[in-house]
Amino acid sequence: MDISGIASAGSAMAQAQTGDAVAILVMKKALEMQAQGALQLVQAAAQSGAANNPAHLGQNVDIRA
Repeated sequence: MDISGIASAGSAMAQAQTGDAVAILVMKKALEMQAQGALQLVQAAAQSGAANNPAHLGQNVDIRA
C-alpha cells in the first residue's frame, strides 16, 4: 500500500466522522424542536379544554351498557 492510499483512507475516515457528527447534531435539534412543539400542544389543550366545558361535565361516569 502506498502513502497516497493511506492518506486518502485517513481523509475519508475523517470526513465520515464529521458527517456522522453533523447528522447527530441535526437529529438532536429535530428532537428538541419536536419536544417544544409537543409541549406547546399540551399547554394549548390544557388551556382550551378547561375553559370550554361546563362545570357539571366530568363529574359522573355512566357504567351501564
